[in-house]
Amino acid sequence: MTSQAIQGVIPVMLTPFHDNGEIDYPGLERLIEWYIAHGSGALFAVCQSSEMMFLSLEERVALGRFVVEKAAGRLPVVVSGHISDDLALQIEELQAMSKVGADGLILVTNHLDPRKEGTSAFKATLDTLLSALPDDLPLGLYECPAPYRRLLTDEELRYCADSGRFIMLKDVSCDLETVKRRLEITQGTPLKILNANAAIAFDAMKAGVPGFNGVFTNFHPDLYNWLWQHSEKHPELASELATFLVLSAVSEALGYPALAKLYHQRIGTFESMRCRVIDYDIREKFWALDAVLDKIVEGTEHFRKRIAAL
Repeated sequence: MTSQAIQGVIPVMLTPFHDNGEIDYPGLERLIEWYIAHGSGALFAVCQSSEMMFLSLEERVALGRFVVEKAAGRLPVVVSGHISDDLALQIEELQAMSKVGADGLILVTNHLDPRKEGTSAFKATLDTLLSALPDDLPLGLYECPAPYRRLLTDEELRYCADSGRFIMLKDVSCDLETVKRRLEITQGTPLKILNANAAIAFDAMKAGVPGFNGVFTNFHPDLYNWLWQHSEKHPELASELATFLVLSAVSEALGYPALAKLYHQRIGTFESMRCRVIDYDIREKFWALDAVLDKIVEGTEHFRKRIAAL
């Protein structure tokens, strides 16, 4: 098992592209440094925010290996790259991703039950994959919403937790009571529940979730990190910050991940907001988008200054 805990604020990493659609590796290296400088506890590479469904297997492997190399042990890195429904293809891609040197390999729950057949099919697929992967490789689970959101049942979660092979679940239930129940189910096991929904992030932290794993870690991971680590000492500021974070995250619907790339283009992390997953002009589709982003940036800097002044 990894010697470093997968907890804290864990960005779901973007993949910068050049305007020609190729991966921008210098931009990605700057993005890694930005995540680290802003308090990230680990990195989740080759995930949905990375546009993994639009990357070849060769690109997914290269991307995962690059992130591991550039992180250089400063914080843990987990990778997915799990995009196929066909079982043989799943084995091929997961075995390839298992060799990039990451601290954990994340399985996508909907591919464990692609035809929505239920727990027996889920377990059968999972057991086949587990037998094909190295026994000493820490694993995780990701309730990725594409192609469909496949939430774990309590029985399935317990099965994975009791196996001892899983270290994290990226929880996409978006329901605080479900999160609390899952914390109880996994208590005393290596499996950590990591909420990915901004609306319940603060309440989930207070309930015992060790951090945050949502998409707005691409805008202000340091603010989520402060909320996780210091909210008890400054409850009034924490409450105000939590409200700002919830309202900011609503803008995910305005063309994410291109919206996050527009932000990083503004601050100079990389040059292009090119996406493979989005083939339209987000400014044309979402009116006053830059004005929305202005307010997110203004609010982010406002709270950074207040925290720095404590």
